[in-house]
Formats: sequence, structure tokens, C-alpha cells
Amino acid sequence: MTADDARPVPTDRTETFGRLTGLSDTDLPFHGHQRIKEHLMRETTSGTVPARARSRRRMPLFLAVGTATCAVALAIALGVSGSDEHHTSARPEPAAVRLLDRVALAAQAVPAPTVRDGQFLYTRTKGHSTALSESEGGAMKASRTDESAERWVSVDGSVGTLTRTARGEKSDPAPGRDTATLNGPTYRFLESLPTDPARLLERIYADARLDHGSDSGSTTGPDQEAFVAIGDLLRTVEAPPGVSAALYRAAARIPGVVLVPEATDAAGRPGVAVARVHNGERTEWIFDKQSLRLLGERTVTLKDSAWGKAGTPVTSVAIVGRGVTDAAGRTPMPGG
Repeated sequence: MTADDARPVPTDRTETFGRLTGLSDTDLPFHGHQRIKEHLMRETTSGTVPARARSRRRMPLFLAVGTATCAVALAIALGVSGSDEHHTSARPEPAAVRLLDRVALAAQAVPAPTVRDGQFLYTRTKGHSTALSESEGGAMKASRTDESAERWVSVDGSVGTLTRTARGEKSDPAPGRDTATLNGPTYRFLESLPTDPARLLERIYADARLDHGSDSGSTTGPDQEAFVAIGDLLRTVEAPPGVSAALYRAAARIPGVVLVPEATDAAGRPGVAVARVHNGERTEWIFDKQSLRLLGERTVTLKDSAWGKAGTPVTSVAIVGRGVTDAAGRTPMPGG
């Protein structure tokens, strides 16, 4: 390779770095776009056909989990193993760390929602999930299901969560004021979490190791489970600003976290993403490039398979509305 070959060439990624203050190549200890290009090349040339068996928290915000049985059967049939997570020892990419720090600053500057016990946090999403079915000829066929929904979560856990989709309504049992968890958080529970990123991350890892530790037999692993858990917390319930900021800074410490300069959410909105690769898939948190607000999350397959061509979003959810209401089933007033 010559000196000219190594010199950065202006690209869309270069433009993205330029628009994000603190993320230009000159501010980084490596040529940002070149490092990302090399990383993506590694992703597409190594790995296996992705199995769709997910962790217990895989995109719980309105996305169906009924495809798990089909996914497990496919994984067994194809002989897929996800036990070798090659990014486990990789340090977080500096560009991703810088972006997450900026996102944390933006999140901390957002006014906390004014809530009281007995109210509900409302979230409206647009998204899809993907399932596989066997055709008459024996080939596996991928089909999408619309998972767009509305959700009302009790501020204090005294009332069960109401979820409304095109298929109808579903009410979950009330978690209780003192029994909310990382898997089923309420606003009051999130208020109780530490705002120190190190302490918060240790709590999340402690929970992740229970079912995904070295002796669990899980193919997910605690690093990926911690990344998934934080993403779920950020999407499921609007957290207090200090906790949101701490969650982003905690994620910046997870091995294997990388920057994806261009990503599009389920609502068609372009953004920049922080992501992590596991088992041939890349889980992306997508942010607006101007406000750095969380737009949504998607999981992209990195290799041509029954799930689609490389780059296909097999699951995707976009947050398109949030607010506070006095009753489940009621939408917030405009500006509320």
C-alpha cells in the first residue's frame, strides 16, 4: 500500500464525521472512515448464517417473540453456533465512545417529564419483525409482520401495561410499586438506578450474567446482553435525564461497540448509529444527526441468508411519539 492509498478520500462517511462535532477524522486517534470500512469488511467476510434465537429481552417494545421456536429449529438444522463472539475482547471504538458521550450530554439537557403516581408514560412506535416459514418445496421463506403499536406504562407500577396493536389490545399484570426490574421497568424504578455509569453498568452486567454468564450455556454472552438490555431500557420507558445519560455512558464501556455513520429507522428517518455485532447480526441504536435524540433500533443481517440479503433489517422499531397521560388507552394532548 502506498501513502496515497492510505490517505482518506472524501466520502459520505467523511461528511457525516464533519457534521458531528468532535467526530472528525482529525479529532480521532485513527482515520475514522477507514477504520469503519475495515470493520464492516470484517463483518461481511466472517461470521455464520444468523440464528434468530434472541435473548429474553430482544426488542420487547411491541415486537413479537413468537418466532423463537422457528428460529431455534432453524439454528439446529443449520448447525449454527453463536458461542464464539469475536468482538468480546474488542475495545469500544473511539468514534462510538465520542458519539455516546455527546448523546449523553444531549439527553441530560432534556427537561425531565412531569409525572405523578397513577399516571402513564405513553410511547408510540412503528416497526416490524421477521419470521421464517417453510414453503412447499422445503425452502425457508422470510415474511415481515407489522409491529407498530402504542403502549402505556404505569409510572409507579400500580397498574399493568397496556399495549395496543392492529391485532388488538393486551394488558400485562401490574409489576407492583416495589417489584419492577430491569426487564420490566417503571419510571419510579428508573429513578432509583445509579447515575454513575460504572455502578450502573455493573448492575446491568450482574443481571446479564445470571442467564448469559460463562456457565449458563447461553450463546448471547454478557456483553451482548448488556448492550441489548440498555437499548431496551432506553426504548421501553422514557427515563429521567440523568439516568438516560448514565445509560449511554455505560454503553460506551461495553466491548465491541462501534459507530455506523449511516442508518435509517423503521419510519424512514436517516441517522447515525452506535452498534454491536453478534452472531452475524448488527444491533443498531439510531440517533438523529442534529438533535442526537434516539430515533429507534434495528437489527441488520450481515450475510446473505434466508432472512434476506446482507444489510436487511430483520427487526426494526422507531419511536414516533411519547408523552404522559392520566389514563391507559388515552393519547397525550399535543405538546403534552
